[in-house]
Parts: sequence; C-alpha cells; structure tokens
Amino acid sequence: MKQEDPGSIRSHLQSKTLRPTVFWRVAEDIPPRLRTVFNVTSIALPLFLWWLATTFGQFDPKFLPSPAQVLTAFGQLLQSGALLKDTVASVWRVGVGFLGATLLSIPIGVYGCSFASIRALLEPLFGFIRYMPAPAFIPLLILYLGIEEEPKILLIVIGVFFFNVLMAMDTVKFVPKDLIESTFMLGGNRLATLLQVIFPYVLPGLIDACRINLAAAWQLVIVAELIAATEGLGRHISVAGRFLRTDEIFVYLIIIGVIGMTLDLSLQYLMRVSCRWADQKR
Repeated sequence: MKQEDPGSIRSHLQSKTLRPTVFWRVAEDIPPRLRTVFNVTSIALPLFLWWLATTFGQFDPKFLPSPAQVLTAFGQLLQSGALLKDTVASVWRVGVGFLGATLLSIPIGVYGCSFASIRALLEPLFGFIRYMPAPAFIPLLILYLGIEEEPKILLIVIGVFFFNVLMAMDTVKFVPKDLIESTFMLGGNRLATLLQVIFPYVLPGLIDACRINLAAAWQLVIVAELIAATEGLGRHISVAGRFLRTDEIFVYLIIIGVIGMTLDLSLQYLMRVSCRWADQKR
C-alpha cells in the first residue's frame, strides 16, 4: 500500500477546510476589476443611502439637505464666484504652509537621525512640542502677527513641521546598517551616504509621512479660517453655519474632501513613479 507524504496530507486538509476566498486573503492583492468595484461602491453606497434618507425620511433640510439641494447650492456658489475664490485662498495657504514645513522638516529629520548625536539633541525637544496642539498657538500668532495671511500659514508650518521631522527620523532608523557600512567600504563618504543611500531608501516613508500630515494641514487651515479670515473654505463654513445654510456647508465639506483625495492620489502616483523599486521590493 502506497504511503502518502504527511506534508501533502496536511496541505490537502488545509485547502479543504480553509479555502480562503479572494475577499479574505491575508496580505494579498485583489484582482483589478474587483478593486474598481469596491472603489466605486465605497463612494456610491453612502450617496445612495444619503438620497434614500432624505427622500423617504422625515428630515428637516436645515439639518440634512438632499443631494439635489446640495447640487443646487453648488451651482449657485460656483456662479457667484464665491466657491472659486474661497477654494483658491485655502489651497494657497495650505500649499505655502505645507511646502515650507516639508522643505524644512525632511532635511532635518533625515540628517538628524543619521547622526545619533543630532537625534539625541532634537528628539526630546520635538517630541515635547509635538504634544502641544497647534490650534492653541492661534492666540499667540494673532497677537504677534495680526490677522493677515502670516499667522494662518505659520500655524500650518507649526502643525506639520514637528510631526514630519519625527516621522522622518523614525523612517531613517530602519535603514539597514549593513547597507551603510557597505557604502563606506566601497569608498563613499558621509555626504554620498546621505544623498545616495539613506535618502533614496527612506523616500517611500517620507512620501507616506507627507500624505498623512497633509490631512493635518487641511484641518489646521480650516480652524484658522474659522477664527480669523475674510475668505476661505473654513470662513464660508462658519458664515453658512450662522445662517443655517446647511446645503452650503455640505458643498464646502465635499470640496475639501475632493481636494484632499486628489492630493492624496497625486502623492501615491508620485511614489509609484519615483519609488518603483519599493513596489518591487514589496
């Protein structure tokens, strides 16, 4: 009688008992067509439930406007020019503040963690300041800089800079020491190691850190505009709330979401283009 291999018996039993479907496979990708279906469903289903609730439910439009009412308000705001004006103001503030914070934080984070002495000097201070809520600086910024553009942009810089630095430091910690030692053995100096070895290795993590902190930049600009601004998405949300124009609040919230998703997808595309080796590594 032929004796079966225990390994083949075990595999047969596992496949017979588990049989994971495509939906429940752990740490594996799903087919592109199924991914597209899920992506569309994630947006279409909430919209359908929203329409269903406002059509058949007894909701006051002041508390929950229908999709049609929000679409009408969007057309009116777009035609009046207020929507474009507010969007440009907020995007400009976020762009300048986030870009300034990124250009400052990434070199400090990468350089600081590459040398243990610099990391020991900066990490406790930045870790301490990180727990101070950035909106708490608004009274001081208004006191020092007034209510013009400078305090709004500086608030974004404060809210993004320290998180970016610490996340960049954490990313550099995972660079293999063998890789750095090999660079020195091949004749590389400290500058070459930083620019040609460490920075390319941590670039995917840096882009991910920027994606995460970009959302924080948008939250901060909305908070700043709620308090002291004459134009901007946050400013219009505040004004619309005073007069119970809920449909306009929905319009501006959706615009913020669309802009944020567009920027997030752009950073994901940047990672795929600039860090193809990282995708292959995964």
